[in-house]
Amino acid sequence: MKTLEDWLAHAERLHPKNIELGLDRVRAVAQRLGLAFDCPVITVAGTNGKGSTCAMLESIMTHAGYRTAVFTSPHLVRFEERLRLSGEAVEGAVLAPFFEQVEQGRGEVALTYFEFTTLAILLCIAAARPDVAILEVGLGGRLDAVNIVDADCAVITSIDLDHMEFLGNDRESIGFEKAGVMRAGRPAIVSDPVPPQSVVDHAEAIGADLWRVGRDFNVMGDQQQWGWSGRGRRYSGLAYPALRGANQLVNAAGVLAAIESLRQRLPITAQAVRNGLAMVELPGRFQIVPGEPALVLDVAHNPHAVAALAENLDAMGFYPTTHAVFGVMADKDLAPMFARIGPMIDRWYFTDLPTARAARADDLIARWQAQNTRKDVSASVHGAPMEALQAAIERADPADRIVVFGSFFTVGGVLEHGTPRLGARHLSPGS
Repeated sequence: MKTLEDWLAHAERLHPKNIELGLDRVRAVAQRLGLAFDCPVITVAGTNGKGSTCAMLESIMTHAGYRTAVFTSPHLVRFEERLRLSGEAVEGAVLAPFFEQVEQGRGEVALTYFEFTTLAILLCIAAARPDVAILEVGLGGRLDAVNIVDADCAVITSIDLDHMEFLGNDRESIGFEKAGVMRAGRPAIVSDPVPPQSVVDHAEAIGADLWRVGRDFNVMGDQQQWGWSGRGRRYSGLAYPALRGANQLVNAAGVLAAIESLRQRLPITAQAVRNGLAMVELPGRFQIVPGEPALVLDVAHNPHAVAALAENLDAMGFYPTTHAVFGVMADKDLAPMFARIGPMIDRWYFTDLPTARAARADDLIARWQAQNTRKDVSASVHGAPMEALQAAIERADPADRIVVFGSFFTVGGVLEHGTPRLGARHLSPGS
């Protein structure tokens, strides 16, 4: 096995299950490999907002002059997106030798695809010796492979219902799993304004330094600007984060708390904070692509994220018709998603996705029809996201908007050959 593609194919074959939570296997291999970091590490757990939080941390740290390493998952188009070193996606040729190390170090231990690839990425980060490592936790927290690393600061973003078959059926159970990323005596930032009691209880039980909204930090703002105040520090007159959407202020507040909690080790100027927030970029998070019709891309794939997307769409103003391209994994709770965003969507384009874990477009349309009460809505099924987008473009008028949302596979499917730029069909002079 030579190339990254070879190694990824190998990693997919190693373990009978796609997900098997637990740290014993992955920790044993990490210890054999001597995995260790000599820089501050921030882990980011939560249901929604993890990728945005990582991107804001990365942008601010970069503007402060620090060399960053950021691990996020899943990817939109290419696996290499999962690791950014100094803001750039890593090259496959750089990653491949670390897969080789994991293969040699694991012996007889069967690792899942996520565990194998996570270990390779963590080894690559350690070898790059950045000034700060920012690690997005995969599924849950307590038993996720990323949690073998003892973070200097843990950030927990919003907590809501998702992956219930692994994490539990209510916010309290899920909160307990997320809280597993906290460490005794170290800062634990909770961005969620109303965290489950299980998170607070766990922080107290282990003696983590818990930072809560309303107690340890606050945000305030008007139409033009916002401000943040925390333990002994305040920022005023900040521009809103370049990532769009009302939910991003919740994420940004947690980011500033994390930065404040690490100020002794990673001093950061107010100017770096301003520039970092103003210039942060992250594809697929309420990303508006200007054109005719307007195009919105969002990886909202659970009820909480879809509610935020619906709110953000509402704030965009009036569009005669809203078209939606939608594809999602089979384990998602569709009823509240359709209930929340359904009133805004006039034409649905359900799509199959290139993974066995996805819901089929035929099933999605059946589930949608079962609860749809509007007579003026149409829906169709398509074999792939790009095919669905093409159908939407053909039916849309220049003043309409098209929303592509759901799984990373859905948004990634339309970004595969770059960001689509939509131009209205030219009107003939006589029309």
